[in-house]
Amino acid sequence: MVGGGFGGLACARALQAWPVSVHLIDSHNYHLFTPLLYQVATGLLNPSDIAYPFRTCFRGSPNVRFQQARVATVDESAKHLVTEAGETISYDYLVLATGSTNNYFGDPALAAFTLGMKTLEEALRLRNHVLNCLEQAAQTTDEAERRRQLTFVVIGGGPTGVEYAGALGELLQLVLGTEFPELDVHWARVVVVEGQDRLLHTMKPRLGRYAAKTLQRRGIEVRAGVMVSRVTPDTVELSDGNAIPTATVVWSAGVKPDLPRNSAGPMKGRITVDGDFRIVGWPGSFAIGDGAAFTGSDGEILPMLSAPAMQGGRHVARVILDDIGIGPPGEPRAPFRYIDKGTMATIGRNAAVGQIKRFQMTGFIGWVAWLAVHLYYLAGFRNRLVVLSTWGFNYLHRDRPIRIIARADE
Repeated sequence: MVGGGFGGLACARALQAWPVSVHLIDSHNYHLFTPLLYQVATGLLNPSDIAYPFRTCFRGSPNVRFQQARVATVDESAKHLVTEAGETISYDYLVLATGSTNNYFGDPALAAFTLGMKTLEEALRLRNHVLNCLEQAAQTTDEAERRRQLTFVVIGGGPTGVEYAGALGELLQLVLGTEFPELDVHWARVVVVEGQDRLLHTMKPRLGRYAAKTLQRRGIEVRAGVMVSRVTPDTVELSDGNAIPTATVVWSAGVKPDLPRNSAGPMKGRITVDGDFRIVGWPGSFAIGDGAAFTGSDGEILPMLSAPAMQGGRHVARVILDDIGIGPPGEPRAPFRYIDKGTMATIGRNAAVGQIKRFQMTGFIGWVAWLAVHLYYLAGFRNRLVVLSTWGFNYLHRDRPIRIIARADE
């Protein structure tokens, strides 16, 4: 099992009660609840609140072994893989659940001058950077530089971009003028740039319009239908000819599969799989989650979301058990069918959007539903309790308590 994200963790858990040996490999020693990364980046949650150690997850499962390593290559014909440390690991069945990474579309400037939010390290780096911008703005006497330090551009108007922009706007409203009396809250500027004609383009148009209006009411600029043409250390240039001086550019406009090499070289794009997530041409191998190009019953490839990954992981576990003849008794295994549990995004305090097939939610009801869903899927009772109490404290006291600029090299 390569990768302990939503799909890999679901597959390993589905196998832990059966007489099989599961070897889980991940470059980190924890499962990360990525939907709440933006709250780490905006000072609401601690890293440990959304991360759960794999060894704790499986300490009662003697048949599950965890190894912290990064897989460099997979030899599908010899049925073994090689880690970056040079260790060779053989397998009978392989499940690739390696997730995704930021996609900069081959533009080195985007990679160099923007801040991503796909990993815990990136979220902490973004938090430190934003807090440092506030400190720099408080110290400078140059008005143009102060405004540049207080201008934050978010590229991408999908759920991640909308959630981060809303949370960042709340953080700035809380601290500017109070904890930073030398900085007027009206000097801060948050701009969301989206190339599509509206925000949240994977949801219904009404929800995208609601998100845009809610952000705008909270003082956040929305530039829809505009592309980013160039990013420099000091400026974001847009396709409409405008340039925005800024010290902070957040990238949330695209991801791509994070896959190891195989015998033919680097793997690019999502891997073609059959109806049971078997990798075509690779005996005994499966791909799930963001790395798998699984075509659903509607003819569309499953989205790169947590729900398809978890459902795919549980299905692959059943396929493996059936293959070796120890699967649960009962009806024959049904073909995989993705159950769309909907998509949600919060826009900040008391505001969120949700879509479950034709049913749509907005406002406070959507916000409460968003809270409940994310608490339910968060790994670990301790994490659920801490996150719930932190959310409650923030709601009652309007405070973001985690605002320490801490770097690992200090």
